[in-house]
Amino acid sequence: MSSSNLIVVSTFRSAADAQLAKGILDEDGIASMIRADNAGGMYPAIGGADLLVRSEDLEKAHDALHRRHRRPH
Repeated sequence: MSSSNLIVVSTFRSAADAQLAKGILDEDGIASMIRADNAGGMYPAIGGADLLVRSEDLEKAHDALHRRHRRPH
């Protein structure tokens, strides 16, 4: 996945939360990647994590994440 046209679709408090959202996008066939600065894994609790998608997939990714959020548990 080229980083030349990636856009942050959402920012999460942790890489684990971002990974869950990435799974939702994966299920819908939307390529994504997580960007997190946690000192090379030494401090996983610091900072947040950005979920990135291609600019052309931004609207589809927003829809997928919001659709999953509205589902009853």
